[in-house]
Amino acid sequence: MQRLPELICPAGSLPALKAAIDNGADAVYLGLKNDTNARNFAGLNFDHRSASEGIRYARDRKRKVLMAINTYARGGDSLRWRAAIDEAAALGVDAVILADMGLLAYAHERHPALRLHLSVQGSATNYEAINLAQSLFGVQRAVLPRVLTLDQVRHVIANTSVEIEVFGFGSLCVMVEGRCLLSSYATGESPNSHGVCSPARFVRWEDNGQGMDARLNHILIDRYGASETAGYPTLCKGRFEVEGHTDYVLEQPSSLNVLAMLPQLLDAGVAAIKVEGRQRSPAYVAQVTRALREALDQAGQSAQRFSVKPAWQQALAKVSEGQQVTLGAYDRPWK
Repeated sequence: MQRLPELICPAGSLPALKAAIDNGADAVYLGLKNDTNARNFAGLNFDHRSASEGIRYARDRKRKVLMAINTYARGGDSLRWRAAIDEAAALGVDAVILADMGLLAYAHERHPALRLHLSVQGSATNYEAINLAQSLFGVQRAVLPRVLTLDQVRHVIANTSVEIEVFGFGSLCVMVEGRCLLSSYATGESPNSHGVCSPARFVRWEDNGQGMDARLNHILIDRYGASETAGYPTLCKGRFEVEGHTDYVLEQPSSLNVLAMLPQLLDAGVAAIKVEGRQRSPAYVAQVTRALREALDQAGQSAQRFSVKPAWQQALAKVSEGQQVTLGAYDRPWK
């Protein structure tokens, strides 16, 4: 049986953490209830007590817990981020996921035994950047942005001893991750430092008599008909009028789904496959984890005989954005 990559699943809450563990995740990733993590939504995330309980639940079942401290500390105001790293070390997490170079330096110097992962927010798209992070800070794993082809992923893996983690399912990002300016333009708050693409206090839902208008800080992002399902408004996935035609201008709502490519990812030597979605429900986490667990196990038993079961695709399609899935940048044959 081929050595399998770890299945890393999202935990936006304690019930989601338990759902991931119970359905086959090898590790979960979580964040604290503040802007040190990139999913800083009200009602989600962990305080010290719930994080301790979650870590205990995972450890009792021999699974790992990673903590995402993956936003960028603001100039002259880095104390919260450093305190989050100290708390992660005190809790005994298996690794922290960091993007900010200064925070990587702090963690490396202050907590030398703490395992460090380079976040996707760090936008390391080549092995030179990853090897530099390893040399300077002892980074042991890097999460690749969702902009690389499969051949480019292979090239990175062939030229670094750092473990490589890739995304396997969930929402895509049209920006180079770690470099988003759209929400900052609309709200004055960058998701790379405040932790949310569309902060809830700027979101407005308005009945227009024929459906629903979605606005972010009074900017009209989308207009839904009475029978349409309204998604959470983000600028990159809004519909806009351009030259008299209204459509998804920047990015269509669609989820990455690598089921069909699992044998190739295993052959490339990825260390981990990550599921996006800390803002999603425990039911989402359970459904995606269960399907990917079964698929990974089958791919590991025999890559040559691997085939995607319709039940897996159906389960993932139900929780995909816009009911659509894509291979994203992995499938760019001209690159």
